[in-house]
Amino acid sequence: MSTIADSLTAIRSTLPAEVELVAVSKFHPAEAIEEAYSAGQRIFGESRVQELSKKIPVLPDDIRWHFIGHLQTNKVRQLLTAGPIALIESIDSEKLLDAIDKEAMRLGITARVLMQVHVAAEETKFGFSPDEIIGYFSERRFENLRATHLCGIMGMATNTDDEARIRTDFETIASLRLDILDMAPDLRGFDIVSMGMSDDYHIAIESGSNLIRIGTAIFGERNY
Repeated sequence: MSTIADSLTAIRSTLPAEVELVAVSKFHPAEAIEEAYSAGQRIFGESRVQELSKKIPVLPDDIRWHFIGHLQTNKVRQLLTAGPIALIESIDSEKLLDAIDKEAMRLGITARVLMQVHVAAEETKFGFSPDEIIGYFSERRFENLRATHLCGIMGMATNTDDEARIRTDFETIASLRLDILDMAPDLRGFDIVSMGMSDDYHIAIESGSNLIRIGTAIFGERNY
């Protein structure tokens, strides 16, 4: 039976140097995170504010926490005051973005975020449609932000065995970032393409991902 350390070593051996790994630790105990930390992992992804708030105080200070779940606007203050959040990957509406910007301004911090794009077939997934995100940047509404740094985009592929569809979804997400930079060449640090999970990260990397989110392949099945 492979350990968390073994799993991390195996995954890292498949990653190009420019690709960063988020270990998705949601629903897993602090002990599992400590094991991954001991194996050198420093970036961890959580999807629930309450769970993250409990983990931050009991785990090492140099962990870079990524919030990767759907965030309700009424949980923004709780998230930003839970501790240092390195990146919020799941900005799925302008309303949420504005709420984060307002709260970050109040706290005197800079919130680092990714814009979540929805290209998958499932209606249940969150995010801006490609047209919505193009509209946001073409109208330069990002200029209204005061305490938020837009660091790139995040998205998920359709949950399917059809590799061609998965690849198309990922390529669409990656090309959107380039389209945005064409429209707003003065946008600085819009560098991250977060896509790819345990089952499809190889395709994601081939399609332009430089940040992957892996949980099951590291920690095993989750305890819901």
